[in-house]
Amino acid sequence: MSDHEKGKIIFRSLYKSPILEVSDYCCHLTNHDPGSEETSADNAIVMMRRGAFARHFGRRKATADVNQAVFFSKDSVYRVSHPADCGDRGTTFVIAPRILNDIVRELDPTIDEHPEQPFTFATGPCDRQIFWRHRELVQRLENAEEEPLEHLWADVTALQLVADVLESSFEKHGSPQKAHRISTDADHAEKAEAAKEFLSGRMSEQIMLTDVAREVGASPFNFARIFQRHTGLPVHRYLTLLRLRASLERLSDDGDDLTSVALDLGFSSHSHFTSVFKREFGISPSEARSRIKRNELREMSKNLIAP
Repeated sequence: MSDHEKGKIIFRSLYKSPILEVSDYCCHLTNHDPGSEETSADNAIVMMRRGAFARHFGRRKATADVNQAVFFSKDSVYRVSHPADCGDRGTTFVIAPRILNDIVRELDPTIDEHPEQPFTFATGPCDRQIFWRHRELVQRLENAEEEPLEHLWADVTALQLVADVLESSFEKHGSPQKAHRISTDADHAEKAEAAKEFLSGRMSEQIMLTDVAREVGASPFNFARIFQRHTGLPVHRYLTLLRLRASLERLSDDGDDLTSVALDLGFSSHSHFTSVFKREFGISPSEARSRIKRNELREMSKNLIAP
């Protein structure tokens, strides 16, 4: 992670992939009057975790706090003031332009008329569920050094969070509702099946969302939705279950040490495998190996049934 300080605002990258970047920022400014003009370098979404700030657009003002998501349009010019003396802190999401437009297009079919400006509002509601999912995502990204991060999980989770907060904002502002794109169920099913085949053959690799989407010929966001709709599971969850179920067969063989099992199935280490396995089954792989020897697998395998 790298820190970048600009005045009294500290930016820290939490996660970066080819399709998105998630950053933490902490602002210690307490100016009650608008500061100098600033220009947004990207189309960005900010979810607040503490404090508040106001953006001034000429005579208009939009105040941001923890109950709202904040939208920064690329090249927009504004000034910032702080109504409270405690500063503010939040999380910034910058999505690759093509991917962001794919998300918005599901909600506003006119996006192709203004692809550089996907946001028609400055703030939007951040309901309780979205707020807590955001907090949980940040906590998981901050703990990535303790538990290896699955890039597939991070991409899908962050994109879905962005999609949900955008949907709430479009609904609140009365913008065009979700457009039904012309695509057949057969085409979607074919893509889902192609993805399942790809995942089954690449379990030992570190798979990115862009890898699978490219393989099936879809955008990452649309692929993630298609896959979950046709399999009932998010793609990262599907891959995790593939690996864990395959591990049970390997655990029945005393000749395979746990580190080899972990690495062969795409886990970054023995400890990573143990952590994921225990979270899924409630016991460690070594204990599972003992149970398999005692033919007690049936009770443990009940946890394999995905909710």
